[in-house]
Amino acid sequence: MIRTVPVPPALAGERVDVAVARLMGLPRTRAAELARAGLVQAGGIKVAKSARLEEGQTLRVEVPEPADQPEPVVELPVTYEDSDLIVINKPAGVAAHAGPGWSGPTVLGSLLAVGVALATGGPPERRGIVQRLDVGTSGLMMVAKSERAYSVLKQMFRDRAVDKTYHALVQGLPDPLEGTIDAPIGRVPGAFKFAVLSNGKSSITHYGLIEAFAGASLLRVDLETGRTHQIRVHLAAVGHPLVGDPFYGGDPKLAVRLGLERQWLHATALGFDHPVTGQPVRCEAPYSADLAAALATLRES
Repeated sequence: MIRTVPVPPALAGERVDVAVARLMGLPRTRAAELARAGLVQAGGIKVAKSARLEEGQTLRVEVPEPADQPEPVVELPVTYEDSDLIVINKPAGVAAHAGPGWSGPTVLGSLLAVGVALATGGPPERRGIVQRLDVGTSGLMMVAKSERAYSVLKQMFRDRAVDKTYHALVQGLPDPLEGTIDAPIGRVPGAFKFAVLSNGKSSITHYGLIEAFAGASLLRVDLETGRTHQIRVHLAAVGHPLVGDPFYGGDPKLAVRLGLERQWLHATALGFDHPVTGQPVRCEAPYSADLAAALATLRES
């Protein structure tokens, strides 16, 4: 798989391995391996892992297809489970399912590895998956176990009948302190990146302030729609990129100060009517250690 992206202003002057890791959602060690293997180019020239990037350079990264070897398995904390569905608290660094260029652990593979029987609906590599979270986003993710649950849950997500609440740490203080961002999102031609585009799909994000810090704000975010990178794109579009997200304009220096190696974004709550029994279900997930530590640093400063 080959990805080509322009170097954003926030990563100008940054090392190649750091920038590739942040832009591609890869571990830094993996990004360094790609550079050593001559698979990273900047401005059409192969670059070493320690080379410094310039704003606007075209960064080309070739990620070889993973070798035929067992997929890594991780422990997934279970928040809710019955015979029809399972809700886990996904750690950052875990993909929802396998995909081109991804050789790390997945939710699907880790559940199957411990004997969780999942619905067979959808493509085989996505069986039971009714929602996804970015690799770099932690928090609640639901997977269907029964065929009935899979069918109903897919329709519930299409009908916006599932309440999805996130907490996001953003740069600056939004004005107003609460509001709605209603702006279409589409894929940027030629790149795995999304933006507010006039020909994009309808996308609606609600937000409200939880806590304000010097230079940053913790927001509650509720989604009506579920577009790829929706929260990251919408908040960046209004001038408040997520802390730790240089791909969409976040300041890498702030991320370093807070000890963050990924965007500060956590799927904190899911509310829905059970797809089979109809009974209300609500799940909540505490922050992971890196997110909690970043908040503690801000509160102490």
